[in-house]
Amino acid sequence: MRKITVIGTGYVGLVSGAGISDFGHHVTCADIVESKIKLLQEGKIPIYEPGLDELVDRNVSAGRLSFTTKVDEAIQQADVIFIAVGTPQGENGEANISAVEAVARSIGKNLNGYKVICTKSTVPIGTGDRVCELVRETMPEGGEFDYVSNPEFLREGSAVKDFLWPDRVVIGASSDKAFDILRDVYRPLYVNEKPMVHTNVATAEMIKYAANAFLALKISYINEVANLCEAVGADVHLVAKAMGQDGRISPKFLHPGPGFGGSCFPKDTHAIAALSRKKGVPMNTIDAAIITNNDQKKRMTEKLKNLVGGDFSRKTIGVLGLAFKPNTDDVRESSSIEMIQTILDGGGKVKAYDPMANESMKKVFPNLNYSHSWEETCDDVDAVAIMTEWNEFRGMSLEKLKKIMKAPIVLDTRNILSIDKLSEHGFQFDNVGRKKYYDS
Repeated sequence: MRKITVIGTGYVGLVSGAGISDFGHHVTCADIVESKIKLLQEGKIPIYEPGLDELVDRNVSAGRLSFTTKVDEAIQQADVIFIAVGTPQGENGEANISAVEAVARSIGKNLNGYKVICTKSTVPIGTGDRVCELVRETMPEGGEFDYVSNPEFLREGSAVKDFLWPDRVVIGASSDKAFDILRDVYRPLYVNEKPMVHTNVATAEMIKYAANAFLALKISYINEVANLCEAVGADVHLVAKAMGQDGRISPKFLHPGPGFGGSCFPKDTHAIAALSRKKGVPMNTIDAAIITNNDQKKRMTEKLKNLVGGDFSRKTIGVLGLAFKPNTDDVRESSSIEMIQTILDGGGKVKAYDPMANESMKKVFPNLNYSHSWEETCDDVDAVAIMTEWNEFRGMSLEKLKKIMKAPIVLDTRNILSIDKLSEHGFQFDNVGRKKYYDS
């Protein structure tokens, strides 16, 4: 059993800390935000992530997982320190690593013996060198450490499963000793023959950005295909299904919709694009994916505007789904934000509902009319926009929906409703890349 400290208790830090403790190590999750640590010490999880509460409870009860605001002490007591703080997008598109730099300085000041310093945060290529530089500047004379880049590949809504049963573990180590220590941290996975990819630090940093940017590109591609399907009368679902049956392509991330959001894809595509420009190696495909994604969000607002007659003024719109994807309460870069803002700017009113993300969206739009069910949201509205594919919305009764709405108008940006059933019930509707029906 190793003593592990994870600095940062957001999605990455909390899931990683709880997961590593489940491997049998003693883990301390440290954070400077007192309110967050207080909640965790009280047994409350500050984010919604399926399975995370059980994972945390199990390991806290076993005495393997604890939480503290005493970051310095946690660093001193650790054999391995994971940096898992936020790296938000800066004004120039590059990732802001100021929090990572602050942690590096703290580690240096508290380096009281050999430690492995491991970055889990998504950081620009070259950050490892910067972390090592800051640790050396602040550490006592004779201090010893090795550095590792160990990027995370966690999908919000599936993060616990992704951590405990990963496709691979990437370990970019500055020494064989550091690699062996990290391999020991992940020993249960190694024993189960999960691939351990051993690289240098820069390669590990690049793998993370390259993977996320490719998935974002794939989403933007299928969205553009969907838009072309609309123009030629094709069905994007059948197109995507046939494409996905090609083993070279695979069906994953071939789901058309209102554009990607969340904490990773928007930030990471901008970051790798900014890095490529800085290095004089432009990545035109990524630049195009970013443009396409922004255009797709605007395209959804235009679809809804056309459905309601070209004007949001004096219209009340029900927005179903606020999180950027189901099974999370994260609204960062959600396509719902663009939709809601456009309706409000056009003089309309919004009734909004999400099974998990109402409170999160209140930080963006504090004055919206938030509901507690789809029925309450859709009651007496002029149109409904489905923005997130929660199962709750898949199972809506179209008969009841039509009965409670002022006008039977639906924009299904996730293609979760049957277009045949919508037609049978007399709805005017539109979707993404499939048949639509409305009076033009």
